[in-house]
Amino acid sequence: MNKCFIAITCFAMFFCGPTVQANTVLKYNVNASSSWVPYYITESPKEPGILGELVPLLLAKADIEIEKHNFPPKRTNYALDNGLLDFDFVSPSWFPNEELGTLFVQSNPIIAIQENIITLEKKANDWQNIDNIKGKEIGTVRGYLYHDDADFIRIDFTSERDLIRALYKNRVDAAISGDLPALYWAKKLNTPIAFAAIHSKGHLVMRLRKEHVALLPRINAAIAELELNGTTQSIIDKYTMQDIFNR
Repeated sequence: MNKCFIAITCFAMFFCGPTVQANTVLKYNVNASSSWVPYYITESPKEPGILGELVPLLLAKADIEIEKHNFPPKRTNYALDNGLLDFDFVSPSWFPNEELGTLFVQSNPIIAIQENIITLEKKANDWQNIDNIKGKEIGTVRGYLYHDDADFIRIDFTSERDLIRALYKNRVDAAISGDLPALYWAKKLNTPIAFAAIHSKGHLVMRLRKEHVALLPRINAAIAELELNGTTQSIIDKYTMQDIFNR
């Protein structure tokens, strides 16, 4: 789920070279599908989703100043590769061989995440084997990363919500979605779906451009502290311990 590169993408401005400076400001942009519930909820400033709450806390704990900015989602990959953005949140399981690329370093794991093949209940038996997607048209979200998208034909839609709609309009027989966004939108749209084969399973990490590696120890220390004191799990529970996320 970069799915799209998540939901939250950041770029840093350093005034005094690559070393960590007291006046470092991390400029970030929430950048993913507008339907990436519960990770980010665009229409709810007071309850902005798991990452919407966790990222400001994480960076504050790391003593890193932040500013929120807008950045067009379609430019995320280009911006990261060219240094216009400095970090985002991804799962290595979305990448071939779980390699994020030579331009980046990654933080310690932050939260678990999983993607499934989703389909209509009457077609569920056809998609229990992940190899069955090979050579087939599969619904995907535009701009998201899929570790094996050379093996199938991407049919891009704008969001997880539109993937559910596409299944019911028979535009595709199967799609790839994070399990929690799929559960949310299937129930919101009153359109039951079936979960078939697991497509990827791992953890979200911060993908940080390598020139800012000096920040990584502080970021990892903040991740560890929020995990140890229960903050991370409390935020996850706040958004996922709801009936809408029960299968």
